[in-house]
Amino acid sequence: MTGSEPLTILPLTLEPEAAAQAHYKACDRLKLERKQRRMCRRDPGVAETLVEAVSMSALECQYQFRFERWNCTLEGRYRASLLKRGFKETAFLYAISSAGLTHALAKACSAGRMERCTCDEAPDLENREAWQWGGCGDNLKYSSKFVKEFLGRRSSKDLRARVDFHNNLVGVKASRAGVETTCKCHGVSGSCTVRTCWRQLAPFHEVGKHLKHKYETALKVGSTTNEATGEAGAISPPRGRASGVGSADPLPRTPELVHLDDSPSFCLAGRFSPGTAGRRCHREKNCESICCGRGHNTQSRVVTRPCQCQVRWCCYVECRQCTQREEVYTCKG
Repeated sequence: MTGSEPLTILPLTLEPEAAAQAHYKACDRLKLERKQRRMCRRDPGVAETLVEAVSMSALECQYQFRFERWNCTLEGRYRASLLKRGFKETAFLYAISSAGLTHALAKACSAGRMERCTCDEAPDLENREAWQWGGCGDNLKYSSKFVKEFLGRRSSKDLRARVDFHNNLVGVKASRAGVETTCKCHGVSGSCTVRTCWRQLAPFHEVGKHLKHKYETALKVGSTTNEATGEAGAISPPRGRASGVGSADPLPRTPELVHLDDSPSFCLAGRFSPGTAGRRCHREKNCESICCGRGHNTQSRVVTRPCQCQVRWCCYVECRQCTQREEVYTCKG
């Protein structure tokens, strides 16, 4: 891992190891830089959490883009080609990957799967007289610090790395924003004279939804590029947005995702996606957009599904089998 790539480049599965130092080998199998490998080796729970974060981030990306032309296809050459460019989709990958790692690490700490962190024990809440802090909160403080160091900034002269690091931080902040306070009452007859409360991360779907909105409002930042050498110069803020008075950093100070290049249409098969030919669509919802004006095919089929299910005592569910005809719509080639 070069530090300028999102976590989606990591393998999604790990082979079981029987040796006591299995996590060393697990960390070595991941595509990590020397510093990242060292951080991974410090705690036996890191490698497993990295893999969990990758899987969770990839699935959430596919869920958020399930109705889009680009449906987060990350297989083989499509992923590699996409990561070489500064598209909005690339910005989303960085953000959802760092958010996934932040989320997974915080959960791993509170679940006791990590050696170097435990529950969140440093709440900053008001009304302390009214309730007592307790429970086992998700440790966002530790996970945020770990992720920022793990995905640390590279040279400030590296234009693409600075943009990627910015989008990583957007993902970390998205996870931090999705924190809820959960409380449990104690007292006679549930009088709630004392409450035990802890901080808990919101479901990762909420983080994904938040970042999908940021994808849709992402800002394009300009750059001066020498076409002969491919070397990029300084980032300039988008029109109408200043980078901050007196600021030496031309990268706009913004909580939004930023990108360098305009995205392709993703309509036809190419370097960045397999295209939309044959993709299933919803006639009233997105066929016109996904099929790129080529129209769609309609296929009628008969399906049998369980229906009218009832719970029987004890202890099974009894269902009838219902047959119905449905129409399936797929994009023309």
